[in-house]
Amino acid sequence: QLQLVESGGGSVQAGGSLRLACAASGRGVSIYAMGWFRQAPGKEREFVAGISRSGGSKIYADSVKGRFTISRDNAENTVYLQMNSLKPEDTAVYYCAGSSNVVVPIASTSSYDYWGQGTQVTVSS
Repeated sequence: QLQLVESGGGSVQAGGSLRLACAASGRGVSIYAMGWFRQAPGKEREFVAGISRSGGSKIYADSVKGRFTISRDNAENTVYLQMNSLKPEDTAVYYCAGSSNVVVPIASTSSYDYWGQGTQVTVSS
């Protein structure tokens, strides 16, 4: 079984930065595409960013383009989300997701088999 564990969330003022990390652990499972999603109170979970297994293909939600950067270190089985110029509307629980069969990143929750427990990001104005 595979486990995804997020870290790096916290509280920051608008304009600040945070870096989220998601570490994958487990045996017998290969993770291909990985992604970050977020869910604000009272709202549905939404796609933030995705990355292919090689790291060569990345996609972003329009709301975070130019501010967020996704990357991964396959040697460390870790995916990162660098968040700059944070806004109050970025406040949400951020979830890491991994797919065992999709190679390229897809902006749909149904494409991902494994999910982390989430980490809270709070941006104050």
